[in-house]
Amino acid sequence: MNSPVTEGAVCALPTAAPAAAPSARTWRGPGAPERLAILRATRSVAIVGASDNPSRASYFVATYLLSSSPYDVYFVNPRAESILGRPVYRSLADLPVAPDVVDVFRRHDDLPGVAREAVAVGARTLWLQLGSWNEEAAAIAEAAGLGVVMDRCLKIEHARFHGGLHLAGFDTGVISSRRAPA
Repeated sequence: MNSPVTEGAVCALPTAAPAAAPSARTWRGPGAPERLAILRATRSVAIVGASDNPSRASYFVATYLLSSSPYDVYFVNPRAESILGRPVYRSLADLPVAPDVVDVFRRHDDLPGVAREAVAVGARTLWLQLGSWNEEAAAIAEAAGLGVVMDRCLKIEHARFHGGLHLAGFDTGVISSRRAPA
């Protein structure tokens, strides 16, 4: 389901599923140390639901990952041919590698199917973007031994752990917990 997202959040999903009551969430995700370990062990990321539209969150995240992370980034979208000058694959099964992280920008109802695809291709982690919460998808992935992160933005988490997160969510290039002098 979806959590409240502040207006203009760069990693928010463009279409919202009905929000679940807070008590409906029973799954517990990994804490900050575990998320950092996932990011450190990651070499490749497949963005499922990648878009060539610059106003979409997946495009913004893809741009960030390509410019500010060490990851090999693959795009999955059955309707696009090229995103940011890179090839786009129709499905996870079409990728040339088994991605370490499958970062998902899809509707709520599609998430269990994407989880099954991630399991089938040998991914290590299913990452559901900010605003995405699907306990069925989490159960499918975890039953097959995948790590699961839900309702977190991969771009925000990477920037947060690597010292480049500004209050607005942009990479400042400053590696410090202190504000620059005025």
